[in-house]
Amino acid sequence: MNEAIRSIKKLNTNLTNNQKEIEQVFSCCQDVNFQDWQYGASFQYEALSIYCASLASYTTHLLQQALEHVAAYTSEKWDSITPEKLEVCMSRSNTALQPFVVLDEYDKILEFVMNGYIVILFDQIGKALAFESGSTAQRQVTEPVNEPAVHGPREGTVENMATNLGMIRQRLRTPDFKVEFLQVGKVIKNKIGFGYLNQVVNPSVLLEFRKRLASIVDYEVLETSYIEDWIEESTLTPFPQVRYTERTDSATAALLDGKIIVLVENSPMIMICPALLVDFMGTAEDYYIRSVFATFIRFLRLLAFIIALTLPSIYIALSTFHPELIPTVLLLAIVDSREGIPFPAFVEALVMEISFELLREAGIRLPRTVGSAVSIVGALVIGQAAIMAKIASPFMVIVVALTGIASFAIPHYDMAIALRILRFPYMIAASMLGGYGLMVVFLLTLLHLTCLQPLGEPYLSSLAPFKIRDLRDIFVRVPLKTMLKSPRNRRLHRSGNKG
Repeated sequence: MNEAIRSIKKLNTNLTNNQKEIEQVFSCCQDVNFQDWQYGASFQYEALSIYCASLASYTTHLLQQALEHVAAYTSEKWDSITPEKLEVCMSRSNTALQPFVVLDEYDKILEFVMNGYIVILFDQIGKALAFESGSTAQRQVTEPVNEPAVHGPREGTVENMATNLGMIRQRLRTPDFKVEFLQVGKVIKNKIGFGYLNQVVNPSVLLEFRKRLASIVDYEVLETSYIEDWIEESTLTPFPQVRYTERTDSATAALLDGKIIVLVENSPMIMICPALLVDFMGTAEDYYIRSVFATFIRFLRLLAFIIALTLPSIYIALSTFHPELIPTVLLLAIVDSREGIPFPAFVEALVMEISFELLREAGIRLPRTVGSAVSIVGALVIGQAAIMAKIASPFMVIVVALTGIASFAIPHYDMAIALRILRFPYMIAASMLGGYGLMVVFLLTLLHLTCLQPLGEPYLSSLAPFKIRDLRDIFVRVPLKTMLKSPRNRRLHRSGNKG
C-alpha cells in the first residue's frame, strides 16, 4: 500500500484531499473510475464514487439509493439531506443504511474497491459508504468435468466460494457445519475458507490443521492446490495426502466422514483432508448404484491398481530372471517375438513407457478437439512402427498398453500420477534383482506407507490393523441398509452423499 495512505489512516472531511490520496494509490489503474456527484435541494453538496469497472457493475442511481436509505431513517425527502444529517445517520446506526457498509479508513476503502464494491465519499464527512452493486460474469454451475457420473447429482463447483458453500449448505442444513475464513497474502489478499462437521471431526486433526494453515498467512495463494504443501505430512512422497473434488456431494460425504474441506476464492477445486489410501479407491457413484455392481467395479479398480504399478516390472523380472515360471508355450511365443530386438527387456520397457507418457501428456495439453485423436493415433503409429523396426516386441507393446489403460481406471488423478512415478523404481529393481528386487521395493513402499501420517491420521487406516468389519466399505460395498444399522461405521459416507 502507498506510504501516503499508511500515514493517514482515517478519512478527513475534505473530499478533495481524500480524492487526491486515493488517486495517488490507484495511479496507472485505468480500470478504477472516479465519478463526481452533487446532491441536496440545490445540488450544492459534493460526493464522489470510486469503483473498479472490471469488478463492479456500476449504476447511475447509486447515490440516490444511498440517500433514500438515509431519508427513510430520518423521515425526510432524499433531496433534502444535508451532510450534517448524513453524518449523524452514519454515526448512529449502520443498520439503517443496509445494504451499505460504513467506512472511515483509507485501507478499508482500498480493500472494498478491490473486492468489487462501489465506495461513495462525501464532502464535509469523514466517512464513506460501500455497496456491492454487482460483479463480473462468472461460470455457471455445470456438470463436473473431471468427475462424471452416470447416476447421482450433476452440479459441480465454480470459481465463486459463496456459491460452492451454498451448494454444500443445501445438503448439510445443520449448525454443526462450521465454516471459518482466513485472509492470506500481502498483495492479492485472497480468502481461504475451511469447513468441518462439529462433533464428527477429530479434534486433534482439526487442531493440527489450524496450526499448519496459520503458517500460510503471509503467502500469496492463488489456487487450492497451493495449500497442499503446508497441509501434507511430507512433500517428498509420491502418495497424495489430500484429495480434490469438483462435486459438492463428495465434499458433503467427506464432511460426514469427519474430514475437513478447504476452499479458496476464485478456485473451483475443493480440497479434502486428510486423505488416506482407501479414500482414493472409491467414487461418489459407488453409493448411487447397487452394491453388487459397486463391489465388482471396486475389485476392477484394485486390479487396475496392481497392474498399473507392477505389470511392466513383472514382465521384466519373468522374462529376464525367471523364465522357468512362464508356461512353455507362452515362453516360446515371447522368445519368438523378441527375436531381433537389440535391447534388453528393461531398456525396451523404459523406451515404450517414456513414449507412452509423452503421448499422454501431449493429449492432455493439446486442445480437446485434437488431443484425444493425437494420443490415440500417436500410440497406434508409434507402437506399430516400433514393432516393424524391431525396437520393441509385440508383447511389450501389449504390456505397456495394458498398464496405461489400468492407470486410466484409477478414479483419482493424483493417485494415478503416483503409480506412474513408482512404476519406474519397480522396473529398475526388477531389471537388477528380478523377483527379489520387486519384493524389496514392495516392502520399502509398504514401510513408507506405514510411516505416513497426514494430520496425524495413519495413511493405512481401515487396512491396518486389519479388521474384517472395516473392509465392508473398502473392497466390498455391502447394501446400504446393512451399513446404516451400525452408527459406528462412519465410513459409509467416505465417497458419496447418502442423503
